[in-house]
Amino acid sequence: MKPELIVILSIFVGFILLEILFTGFFNKNGQKRSDAIVEAISTGVLTLITQPLVVAGGFAIAAIFAPGAEGMLETWPFLAVFALFLVFDDMTQYWWHRLSHTLPWLYKLHRPHHNAEYLSIRVVYRNNIFYYALMPGLWLSGALIYLGGGWVYAVYMVIKMTVIFGAHSDVRWDAPLYKVKWLSPIMWVVERTISTPATHSAHHGKHAADGVTNYHGNYGNLLFFWDVLFGTAKITRRYPEQFGVENLPDTSIAEQLVWPLAGPPKPSIVPAE
Repeated sequence: MKPELIVILSIFVGFILLEILFTGFFNKNGQKRSDAIVEAISTGVLTLITQPLVVAGGFAIAAIFAPGAEGMLETWPFLAVFALFLVFDDMTQYWWHRLSHTLPWLYKLHRPHHNAEYLSIRVVYRNNIFYYALMPGLWLSGALIYLGGGWVYAVYMVIKMTVIFGAHSDVRWDAPLYKVKWLSPIMWVVERTISTPATHSAHHGKHAADGVTNYHGNYGNLLFFWDVLFGTAKITRRYPEQFGVENLPDTSIAEQLVWPLAGPPKPSIVPAE
């Protein structure tokens, strides 16, 4: 296993342990039996199949269309290549995420991520199995690796996944920092730069009227700066009391994982008296 994957896995396990100790990793408020099934399958498919194949696919396509460009980024400064990943992976993921809350068919692939009535490290990879296969950022990352950005991508992914894990976990690392007055200017910058538990939990809130939820905003993954730049940011330093989707019909395990191959659950038939 590659060193960066070991680091990312270790950080992921670290957040699991924190939730086990402090917030009940196995017993979230409002959880259903179906939640654990959807989370286990979607996480397994993405990490073991989809992401490796898609990144490799981007690498292969770049090799076909630019056979003489392999390794051209190897002489570029680290920060310049890192910036390319921020734009072609993280910014495109912002727009992909934003589009997922705009186009009904794409939201069907993304809804599983919001269907849980809790926020947790468990939901980080919770999406329809086709959602990540279509994500432009993964294909473009593969192309940048072909161009010579591989070792920068390793560093980039450790940083990005650490931020994403921390933003989804219900162990709210930012909450105690907001209470320290002399840190307030620093946190002002932090919460406008990267995703935090407060800004990202607002995106997962269930009720738009609660004053915190920003379901159609706060889309950023690594950088919350994209929300600030493109006008979709909402910063309150508070957390929604409820999570999930509002005013939508129930969905089945199969629909969450493999729509459009499977549709919504059949309505229950109430026997006549």
